[in-house]
Amino acid sequence: MGYEWLAIAMFVGFFIILLSGYPVAFSFAGTGLVFGLIGWFVGAFEPARLLLLSNLWFGTMSNFTLLAIPYFVFLGAVLEKSGLAEELLETVGVLLGPVRGGMALAVVLVGTLLAATTGVVAATVILMGLLSLPIMLRYGYDKELASGIIVASGTLAQLIPPSLVLVVLSDQIGVSVGDLFLGALIPGLLLAGAYALYVLAIAFFKPSVAPALPVEMRRLSGRELALRAVRAIVPPILLIFLVLGSIFFGLATPTEAGAVGAVGACALAALNRRLTYKLLQDAAHATARVTGVVLIILICSSFFGLVFDALGGKTLITNLLVNLPGGYLTFILVANITIFLLGVFLEFIEICFIALPLLVPAAQALGLDMVWFGVVMALNLQTAFISPPVGFSLFYLQSVAPKSVSTKEIHRSALPFMAIQVAVLILVILFPQTVSWLVERSLQ
Repeated sequence: MGYEWLAIAMFVGFFIILLSGYPVAFSFAGTGLVFGLIGWFVGAFEPARLLLLSNLWFGTMSNFTLLAIPYFVFLGAVLEKSGLAEELLETVGVLLGPVRGGMALAVVLVGTLLAATTGVVAATVILMGLLSLPIMLRYGYDKELASGIIVASGTLAQLIPPSLVLVVLSDQIGVSVGDLFLGALIPGLLLAGAYALYVLAIAFFKPSVAPALPVEMRRLSGRELALRAVRAIVPPILLIFLVLGSIFFGLATPTEAGAVGAVGACALAALNRRLTYKLLQDAAHATARVTGVVLIILICSSFFGLVFDALGGKTLITNLLVNLPGGYLTFILVANITIFLLGVFLEFIEICFIALPLLVPAAQALGLDMVWFGVVMALNLQTAFISPPVGFSLFYLQSVAPKSVSTKEIHRSALPFMAIQVAVLILVILFPQTVSWLVERSLQ
């Protein structure tokens, strides 16, 4: 018998440390160090393996794809801190105000647009919670509908390109981030469309819970409204086209497109006379924090993975998953349940570095389309992000929600949108063409 038992103990020990509240990166490094020493003592781990770490870390730091992360984070930070995202939400809200449920539809539309420009969930949920939730509550919206649509729409940044989830996933599963962006586009838009249909259905059958905004909220003349729409909506759409269009048409890599988007966001802020040294400083600090977290977890997880693999852990789990009764279908079920449960308690970055290295070898051995598998995992993470009791988007909204909206109401508000997300997830699993169609078209 080998030392697989030691690998299992290592994984269990890691989770115990993680659940105690210890930082993820140091949980990886500390567990790897302790079990590496234990493995060395019992003859299961050869210290010479550590010489591979320099190559692993150099490969990480020279990965051109990961360079897209700071560009996309900076792009989103500039749009948020310059007030351009706020102006976009207000303008779309006024445009759709005459429609029953119009403000909720505006949240869906703006959530989709912000997801396609920023890829950052926290900023989107907090921004829409600060701006639109008080307005919806003031004019008679049901608390749970208003809270739920903000939580769900803000989380679209998990899936719709240029999602940071997809950038990290591409590195972990070994596929082109451009293909992942293409594959995730239709499922992301299906999800946004499903939210909008739900709002329209609720507004039709229960008009009192999603009324139109009163006339005084729509006091702008047609000319003023048109000018405001051109100024607030057209530039972000052009920025989206520049970023995503350059990727989809093969004109630029995601990293190059991210750089274009970062410069474009600064240009929009400058055109609106909002580009200041303080804004750039704050955006740079936000970018450094997010990028630093990703890289330190990636570096520490590679050390953990090296020791875990040496103890036979990856081989054990791959064999277990590949030989599950039911084959492919059982594996997909187990993988989705695992990612969902982890997503309730952990951030997506942590899940990508904990679970994906264990699932990917089995998915490859079963012959799965890895782009499709990556999109399914991202869609699952989207569901987990709004799942009570500890879905992160719920806490983002709770931090800015008015006192009249209770924690219980925020958590309960997510349930119908979880059902919608599960329905779309099942649809994507049953019809892989929803992912593969655009990818195949790009190759023609």
